[in-house]
Amino acid sequence: MHHFEYRGQDLYCEEVPIGVLAEAVGTPFYLYSHATLTRHFRVFGEAFWEMPHLICFAVKANANLAILKLFATMGGGADVVSGGELFRAITAGIPPERIVFAGVGKDREEMREALKADILMFNVESSQELALLNQVAGEMGTVARVALRVNPDIDPKTHPYISTGLKKSKFGIDISLALEGYRLALALPCIKIIGIHQHIGSQITELSPFVESLERTAGLIEELRKLGINIQYLDVGGGLGIPYGNETPPHPTEMAQAVTPILKPLGCTIIFEPGRVIVGNAGILVTRVLYTKRTPAKNFVIVDAGMNDLIRPSLYDSYHAIQPVRQHEGRRQVTVDVVGPICESGDFLAKDRELGMVEPGELLAVMSAGAYGFAMASNYNARPRPAEVLVKEDRHFVIRARESYEDLIRGEHIPDIL
Repeated sequence: MHHFEYRGQDLYCEEVPIGVLAEAVGTPFYLYSHATLTRHFRVFGEAFWEMPHLICFAVKANANLAILKLFATMGGGADVVSGGELFRAITAGIPPERIVFAGVGKDREEMREALKADILMFNVESSQELALLNQVAGEMGTVARVALRVNPDIDPKTHPYISTGLKKSKFGIDISLALEGYRLALALPCIKIIGIHQHIGSQITELSPFVESLERTAGLIEELRKLGINIQYLDVGGGLGIPYGNETPPHPTEMAQAVTPILKPLGCTIIFEPGRVIVGNAGILVTRVLYTKRTPAKNFVIVDAGMNDLIRPSLYDSYHAIQPVRQHEGRRQVTVDVVGPICESGDFLAKDRELGMVEPGELLAVMSAGAYGFAMASNYNARPRPAEVLVKEDRHFVIRARESYEDLIRGEHIPDIL
């Protein structure tokens, strides 16, 4: 469920007509619904009421400070994968004891920053990372709390670019080598084992991969406890999908019903890392039609948002529904490519899409753009990144200003030799 709906002919976000917002802030811009964000966060947490748990929102999905602050006020934590995400989470007011740090490429300085902040734990992904973390913690006179990320070799049945739990993946430690990894961790003086971590992928629309992977991980926990290694936290990762088009992913309550029998007997605090399932359908990208163009082979709608603003269609060939911000009855449906102004043939938001005839100046809403939208935006073609706007009831707030041309060159310097 989300709070973008038509009232009469106009598309609204909660109590605000989106066309009015576009005139106020310009296009393109990302638009988020406060009511949808809070509802999705609450529903996810309530689904797992039977066991102690912590929701660590996946910052990579949407790192805006206002959104992170909202989740912090609701008791949420953060799953971070870089020093920059750690900085954002702490700046937004997320307590360090609710932060977990994953990622295959943590460097020495990022480790120092996280140890200084005293985060809950590091999700360690290799023996070399474990050794370096032990060294850095020793230099700082402290101890690093860790979970090892195990790779259960489960096919999440999603796009290969966002499948992370297969044997051939770069992520984690193969489950067959996990006991060896924990024995190594046990021998290191500045490492304290408190958990185990898994994450098998993103936009997963079936329950069986979650069940299979957690059964394997639960078995490993029992083996570790026989060795005297006390696992207090089980970080199950994230990955639950959302409906972009015709998908029918399970509801969080269905996921809870499927995995609670596996998780509850373990007696662990369960850490969840939802991202897309919380913010994906809570945000849209609003764009304005610049031109329409007809060729012997194609009909094009050229808009002012491009692949630099929303790269998912170009990168993953992903589907986003596109709706007019103002409906017009009786318009003929045409098959079009909705494309942006970037000088790449791969710059498109939709291909071969049935859309009512539109005219230059009209607004379109690219739906389900709250996750991995602005977070993956770039300045390609020297294009300023768009504004981000949050609506709560009948009020709107610009939570990130549109970049200026001056922002594009900030930090650059022409040396005197030129």
